[in-house]
Amino acid sequence: MNQINYDRYSRQMLFPPLGREGQERLLAGRVAIIGLGALGTVSASILARAGIGFLRLVDRDFVEETNLQRQVIFTEGDARGFLPKAEAAAARLREVNSGITYETLIEDVNYHNIEDIVSGMDLIVDAGDNLEIRYLVNEVAVKKGIPWIYGACVASYGMTFNIIPGKSACLACIFGDQLPHLTETCDTAGVIGPIASVIASLQAAEAMKILSGNLEYLNDKLRYYDLWENRFNEVRIERKDGCTVCQRGIFPLLAGKMKCQATYLCGRNMVQVSPAQKMTLPLEKIEERLAPLGRTINNGYLLHFTTGQYELVIFPDGRALVKGTSDEAYARSLYARYVGA
Repeated sequence: MNQINYDRYSRQMLFPPLGREGQERLLAGRVAIIGLGALGTVSASILARAGIGFLRLVDRDFVEETNLQRQVIFTEGDARGFLPKAEAAAARLREVNSGITYETLIEDVNYHNIEDIVSGMDLIVDAGDNLEIRYLVNEVAVKKGIPWIYGACVASYGMTFNIIPGKSACLACIFGDQLPHLTETCDTAGVIGPIASVIASLQAAEAMKILSGNLEYLNDKLRYYDLWENRFNEVRIERKDGCTVCQRGIFPLLAGKMKCQATYLCGRNMVQVSPAQKMTLPLEKIEERLAPLGRTINNGYLLHFTTGQYELVIFPDGRALVKGTSDEAYARSLYARYVGA
């Protein structure tokens, strides 16, 4: 890390609960932000500006024009270049605060890699786009004893809750052991930018309390906001007796025993196809093969291929996002036809 310039944090250090000691704790803090969408970009921006010393930015996706309405870090240039969200976010944040460390992971979060992703972290900020990822984060956080901050939003409403393993309720205490069925997603209900900024700002404030050692100021309630209908509610959530995760220490998602039938990718007609085993794809060779069949763009991080009404975004780890269909079987057939892995 570069030599610390405390002047840039002077207004923050004037705030009595922080001061010099609190700022030094923030600068020593290590945070993983899971997801760089609407919530994650706001959280990352606030935490970088606050001087959190190490930010691990994790996202499997790339920037699209439809993201720009609510994902505050990205630009039209990022979308034109099909840049991975993690890399685009890190590049922008380095322009904001070059005195802290950023690590980017362009990965699909799953039970194979989640323990490595959170390794060495003091805190996890949830900004994922589906409940399976959140349940997985909940399990690994409880297992490893890492605090995490749940956050979610859709349409004009959102929720957030601090989860401190061994002290607070966990996500399974709130929603049950099984993955709940969602009735609304960004695909069906849309989402407005202000609610993402509100929920992410609340998450960032709680993160600063945890990292600076101000645990007595933590909010211990599940908070709900609807900015359009002007509703706000707080509910105290107690630890559930016999909770599978935080009481009994059973982690079915981490063990690969419970999988969601579909992954919801917010705001588009898209299916993610993942290989059965870990692999490394030679994007240059695949580009040579696909170039005669359609339009290809290889930016070094991913290969974007357009053919007719379909788009495939192919990553080096073997994943592909297939845009233009919601049919999982057909998406897999397109993957087999063009990627062949």
